[in-house]
Amino acid sequence: MTQVLRLQPHDARGAARWDAFVLACPEATFFHRAGWQRVLRDTQRHDTHFLYCEIDGRIAGVLPLAHVRSMLFGSSLVSLPFAVYGGVAATSAAAADALEAEAQRLAQQLGVAHLELRNVKARHADWPAQDLYVTFRKAILPDDEANMLAIPRKQRAMVRKGLKNELRGEIDAGVERFFPLYADNVHRHGTPALSRRYFEALLSEFGKDAEVLTVVAPDGRAMSSVLSFYFRDEVLPYYAGDHVDARDLAANDFKYWDLMRRACARGLATFDYGRSKQGTGPYAFKKNWGFEPTPLRYEYCLYKRKSVPQNNPANAKFRLMIEAWRRMPLGMANWLGPVVVRNLG
Repeated sequence: MTQVLRLQPHDARGAARWDAFVLACPEATFFHRAGWQRVLRDTQRHDTHFLYCEIDGRIAGVLPLAHVRSMLFGSSLVSLPFAVYGGVAATSAAAADALEAEAQRLAQQLGVAHLELRNVKARHADWPAQDLYVTFRKAILPDDEANMLAIPRKQRAMVRKGLKNELRGEIDAGVERFFPLYADNVHRHGTPALSRRYFEALLSEFGKDAEVLTVVAPDGRAMSSVLSFYFRDEVLPYYAGDHVDARDLAANDFKYWDLMRRACARGLATFDYGRSKQGTGPYAFKKNWGFEPTPLRYEYCLYKRKSVPQNNPANAKFRLMIEAWRRMPLGMANWLGPVVVRNLG
């Protein structure tokens, strides 16, 4: 017997079953974990619909969804806001089909403009799709020397510059040093910042599987910081920020090397550099590390719109907004940013 059910937000036993399935399912990612339901509800105020399919009483697939109500971009049902990967993770075609059918039924019931599934691989050739994003993943080699030599020469020189500048990486228990670097960095790029409370919730929810690494200069100044996720044998540097002087010291380059070195010491197998938009600075930076891009396939069901939404900085109509945001005082941007970014997901 096949049935689609919902994980309730405070069902600890159900969340444990869900996460046990996610950990074992090859299609699942860190963003399929049950903890995202609490994070999104508590910090972003999104209604969540975490669907799972049982076949003969055993979980055979999961589909985490959140209902994003945006005054700027309309209403949508997304798997998953603030995540680079999403969509169905299942061990059978029957479970995957049942979950997607329920998601479409729910989307129409909620009256959203579109359903968005952030798939790693294509599932429906006939669905409208977004091919703007790629992901960068690479194997972590068994020792530091091999990993250093695997970095292309010019980028390797930047890492060595950071080492020569006597930078050091430190693991932080909280976001006290991370958040100012992150907030200032996104402000310089003209994009709104997520709230400090959101990052605190990530560390609280995911425990040892979420970690902050901060790079410190010899004089004690925090120069660069990254919040990473750990899933199975992978490390995913996900949110980052840098001091305006970080480039002169190669602190950003050193940061990712130190994270890779630490991941190697832990015996991890994969460094997931995450999502980037094609043709951007972050895309080029990751290519310079010797990582090859893999296209992501975000698929859509459109109900009240005629084309795939373009809610990203690459959209030309947002250029004036980006420039205005850069000129906004940082304090005001940090206050207003979480309200704006909640609408983006």
